[in-house]
Amino acid sequence: MMRQFELVELVKSYDPNADEALLDRAYVYSMKAHGTQLRASGDPYFSHPIEVAGLLAGMKLDTASIITGLLHDTVEDTVATLDDIERLFGKEIAHLVDGVTKLSRLELQSDQTKQAENFRKLVLAMSEDIRVLLVKLSDRLHNMRTLGFIKDADKRRRIARETMDIYAPLAERIGMHRMKDELEDLAFAELYPDARASITARLEFLHDKGVGIVPRILAALTKELKEGGVEASVMGREKSPYSIWRKMQLRDVTFEQLSDIMAFRVLVADIGECYHALGVIHSSYHVVPGRFKDYISTPKPNNYRSIHTGVIGPERQRIEVQIRTRDMHEVAELGVAAHWTYKQGAGRTDGPQYRWLRELVDILDHAAGPEEFLEHTRLEMYPDQVFAFTPKGDLIALPRGATPIDFAYAVHSQIGDKCVGAKINGRLLPLRTELANGDQVEIVTSKAQTPSPDWENFVVTGKARARIRRFVRTQQRAQYLDLGKAIVQKAYRQDGREFSERPLEAVLKIFNCAAVEDLYVAVGEGIATGREVVNAAFPQPAGAKDKVVPIARARRPDKGGNAVPIQGLIPGMALHFAGCCHPLPGDRIVGIVTTGKGVTIHTIDCDTLESFQNEPERWLDVSWSDDGEDPVHVGRINVTIANETGNLGSLTTTIGKQGGNISNLKITNRSTDFFEIMIDIQVADVKQLTTIIAALRATPVINAVERARG
Repeated sequence: MMRQFELVELVKSYDPNADEALLDRAYVYSMKAHGTQLRASGDPYFSHPIEVAGLLAGMKLDTASIITGLLHDTVEDTVATLDDIERLFGKEIAHLVDGVTKLSRLELQSDQTKQAENFRKLVLAMSEDIRVLLVKLSDRLHNMRTLGFIKDADKRRRIARETMDIYAPLAERIGMHRMKDELEDLAFAELYPDARASITARLEFLHDKGVGIVPRILAALTKELKEGGVEASVMGREKSPYSIWRKMQLRDVTFEQLSDIMAFRVLVADIGECYHALGVIHSSYHVVPGRFKDYISTPKPNNYRSIHTGVIGPERQRIEVQIRTRDMHEVAELGVAAHWTYKQGAGRTDGPQYRWLRELVDILDHAAGPEEFLEHTRLEMYPDQVFAFTPKGDLIALPRGATPIDFAYAVHSQIGDKCVGAKINGRLLPLRTELANGDQVEIVTSKAQTPSPDWENFVVTGKARARIRRFVRTQQRAQYLDLGKAIVQKAYRQDGREFSERPLEAVLKIFNCAAVEDLYVAVGEGIATGREVVNAAFPQPAGAKDKVVPIARARRPDKGGNAVPIQGLIPGMALHFAGCCHPLPGDRIVGIVTTGKGVTIHTIDCDTLESFQNEPERWLDVSWSDDGEDPVHVGRINVTIANETGNLGSLTTTIGKQGGNISNLKITNRSTDFFEIMIDIQVADVKQLTTIIAALRATPVINAVERARG
C-alpha cells in the first residue's frame, strides 16, 4: 500500500504546484472514514482508495482527480456525506465524488437491471465531467487486480463479464489502451482460464525458443532508420493473451498463423518523420499485403493516431511496425487522460471521444429503460470500424455492416428521422446497403418522412436503433390510445350510457393504470376489453346478468354509429391487416382483438374467422375511415400464366398501366406449359384491385386471375 508521503511525492514529481496540504488532508480523511473496514483480501479497506489514487497519479492527473480517488467510496461506505466533502474539499471535488459514487442503493428487480441502471447514471455523470470515468476505470482496475480474493465464483464471473462488456470498451473508446488491455486480460483470466493458460504457455515457449531475437530485431530496425536519416526510438511490445485469443477467434486461425504477436513501435519527432520512417522501412523490408493502415490521416473515433504496417523484417520474421510521434504515443496510452494532466488546467472536450460520449447521452434520452439503454450502448462500443465521408469530406466512423440509415443518424438525429434515400459514391442505392471503407454518402431527406419500423431490422448502431424504437413506441401508444378510446365509447353506447371519463377515474386501480389515457392504451392493446371497463365503472346489481352479444351479430359490421373507424396505419401498430385475406378499403371488415397486439383486421368472409366463433368478446365492429387520406394497401392475387417468352413482361406491364405497384412476386407452381404466381400489389382500395384483375383477365397470355383468400 502506498504511504502518504509517497503519494504526495509522486504527484509533486510532475506537478510541483500541487496542493500538498489538501492531499494530506484527503489521505487522512479517507483512512479515518473507512476505519476498521476490511476488503475480501483481508487488507484494510482504505488501501483500495489509496491504490486508486496511485493509478490516477500514474496518469499524471490533476490534484482534484487524485483526491476524488482517495474519497470516492466514503459517501457510499462510511458515515461521510457529500456536504462534508464539499465543506472540507470544495464544490468541484464533491461533484466528482458524487459522480463516481456507486449506485447500489437502488431497489431494482434484477442484477441485469441494476447493472444497466448503474451504467446509465455513470454515463450521465461522465458526460458532465470525463474525470468521473477516469476515476471509475481506475477503481474497476484495482478491483479486478484483487478479484481472486472473492470466494463466490459466480460473483467473480459476473464482475469479470461486466468488465469485459462495459468497462474495457469504455477505456478503449476514450483511447486508454494500456488500461483497456489490462482490464481485458484480467477479465479473460477469470472467464476463460484454460484458454489464457494455453496462450501463456505458448508465449513462454516462444520466449525460450527465440532468446535474444527481440533485441536483435530492435537493433536492426534502429540501424536501418538511422542510416535512412531518421532519429527514432524503437521499442518492442508483446500483445496481451486476450488480444491474441480474440484475433484467433475473429480470423479463425491458429496461434502459429498469427504474424503480429510482437509489435514494434517507432517514435519520432513529427508527422513528416512518421512518413519518412515508413519509407525507410518499406524500402528495407518486404511489405505484407493487406497489413497497412494509416490512422494518422484517418484517426480512429477514440483519436488514436498511428501508422501500422506489416513487413518481413529482420531475420525473416513477420512483424508489425507502428509508427507515431511521441505526442501520439502519449494519447494512445492515456487517451483522454492526456488532456486532463496537471499542465492543462482544464480538460479539452472537443475531441472525437467526446462526440461519442454525447451520442451516448442522446441514446439515453431515447431508450425506454436502463436495460434497453445498455443494449444500445453495447452496439456503440464496436471494435471494427468502417470510415465513410459526407459530400463535404467530413469523416464518419461506423461499425462494420452499417447502412446509410446509421450514417444519417451519425450525422444528425433529425437527418436520420427524415431520411428517404441515399447516394453512395454518386449512385442512388437502397437504404439497407452495407457501407464500405471510403464510401462517400449523400443522404436525401424529406420533411414528410418519419422513421420506418422496418429500419430496425438492418441498422447496427445503438443511436439509430434507439431513435427508431422511440418513434415506434410513441406512434404505437398514440394508436393504442385512439383505438382504446373508440372501443370504450362504443361500449358506453351499447350499454345505453352517455360517455364520460369521470366514472373511469374510479376504476383505474382495478386495471393497474395511473391515468385514463393508460386505461385507453390497455384497451387498445387488448389487455382489457371495453365491456370489462364499462362493467367495472357501472357495477350491475347482484343477480343481474351481463349482456351477451350474439355471435351472428358479431359476424356483421355495424352499419350504424357503433363501428370503430380505421385508416391506413404503420404496420405492426395498434391495428394491422391480416395476411390471410389482405383487406382493402371497400371490403366489409371485422376486427379481432389479440391480447398485447391490438386489433387484426379481416375481411368478413375470411376463413380464419371460423376459429373465433366461440369468442364473441374478441370481435370488434370496424369500418373504413372517411378522412380523405389516400394510404397504400396491399392486395394479393393468384395468377395462372402460359409459360412463353415475354408473358411475364406483359403481366407486369398490365399491372403498371392500371397504377398498381408490385411489392412481392412468387412462383408457387411451375410446369412445362404454365406458371402459377402469387403477386402482392400496392393499391388504394378494392376498386383499383378489381380493375387490375379485370385488365389481367382481358390479357390473352393470362389463363386465370383470382383474388387470394388465405
